[in-house]
Amino acid sequence: MTMLITPASSSQPEFPQLPTPKRPQPKSIFITIIGIVCVAALLWAPSALDGAARLTLAVFVAAVFLWVFSKVPDTYVALGAACLLVILGIINVDKFFQPLGDETTWLLIGAFVIAAAVTKTGLAPRATAWLCSGVKSPRALVHLLTLAIVCTAFMIPATSGRAALILPVFLAIVPVLKNTHNWLIVTLSIVLPSVVLLSAVASFIGAGAHLITAQILEESGFGTITFTQWMLYGLPLAIVASHISAEVIYLATSNRKQRKSTLSISEYDFPPQPARSLQESRTLIVLGIAIALWLSESLHQIPPALVAVICALLITSPRFGAVELNEAIKKVPWSLLLFMTATVAISHALKESGAAEIMAHAIFGRLPTGSAAQWAFILAVIAISSAAHLLIQSRSARSAVLIPIVISLALPLELNPVAVAFISTAASGFCHTLPSSAKPLVIFYSENNEEFPSFTQSQLMRISFILFPFHIATIALFAFWIWPLMGLHLTP
Repeated sequence: MTMLITPASSSQPEFPQLPTPKRPQPKSIFITIIGIVCVAALLWAPSALDGAARLTLAVFVAAVFLWVFSKVPDTYVALGAACLLVILGIINVDKFFQPLGDETTWLLIGAFVIAAAVTKTGLAPRATAWLCSGVKSPRALVHLLTLAIVCTAFMIPATSGRAALILPVFLAIVPVLKNTHNWLIVTLSIVLPSVVLLSAVASFIGAGAHLITAQILEESGFGTITFTQWMLYGLPLAIVASHISAEVIYLATSNRKQRKSTLSISEYDFPPQPARSLQESRTLIVLGIAIALWLSESLHQIPPALVAVICALLITSPRFGAVELNEAIKKVPWSLLLFMTATVAISHALKESGAAEIMAHAIFGRLPTGSAAQWAFILAVIAISSAAHLLIQSRSARSAVLIPIVISLALPLELNPVAVAFISTAASGFCHTLPSSAKPLVIFYSENNEEFPSFTQSQLMRISFILFPFHIATIALFAFWIWPLMGLHLTP
């Protein structure tokens, strides 16, 4: 998929229109036949499946099939599947509508309103000049930008929003490096979206999949993961995984001579920035207050969702705010919120009908028993969650599919469902195989663009194969050794 990117003409960048990634396009008749056969096999399955489980599995398989192979929007499919489950009597209406009023939903709404103000103030170009001035080494520039992107996980919800914020940074660097360091532009075009994807785990609001995981855990009676706990476990992984991926990409896209070259970047290489405005300062203050209150929830007991809504009201207030409320509301991903509501309802149906347990045993039932079972299961969860993007492109959809399955098998294996769900969600951040695998990659992918060189599909696929074992090893290291030391134990 090709997307032409042109430099922003304003110091106040807006979120670009995100194109819909292409799905695999096999022969429609053949795929339709496969889907009908799968659903029919579930409907007329052996008597071991009761009616509720059979119907739930049939609806679930049909939804996954449409997510993978059809052009129908993911949210439309999820809402249709949830409505069908209500009509069939698998779940009641209250379970369907309840997630819309959940705290995580309001947390996401408030966070996106704050993010709209951060974007409008034009902080990205100013931060670019401040970060890059004086950098002499290509490696230093790559890792400096990597660390800065990790920090944005606490500022902007969802990976596509962060990629849109970072795009002006990339476009500001391109003229500085063009002609002398074109190879470094290509490197950054892969590093920046890759770090956006892998560093999302640092924050609870880093990706919609995190909120879906938390809601499914809460609906299943296993409690939830707080904002502070998510940061405690996710931030170290985000830092390590991001810098490992940045270094691997840097080495894979350069030669020794290029790596030994030097840079000469000063603040005069960038367009002159106006003096910091009052609105910009106020936005930074409100953002700092929000993050501080989110991280200190245990001290003041104010729910993160309420903090987000209060700060959103403050940042959109008539005299103090940096953006109007109506304008900021338009930036909220309502499609994602509806998708979350529907997938949580589907997950509840899978659990209540026993369908999730059936799928869990069907997928993981061949694993060894005894002391090796837990290790084998965790490694299988990491591998399947990491590779699932090849079939299900939506990160949120992957969590909606995988989390009910993995937590259903966690208890029989005497594993902590919260830990297993967190491991699966963290592993699903890997989606680097094709530009269409994730929206941040689409945003930075530009084929045959005269404005700046960019990565090719073959380059991205080669880097994906190199990164995959590093990603598996990093998640396994944290799952088996580091997170247990921090309190996230694999066993209850």
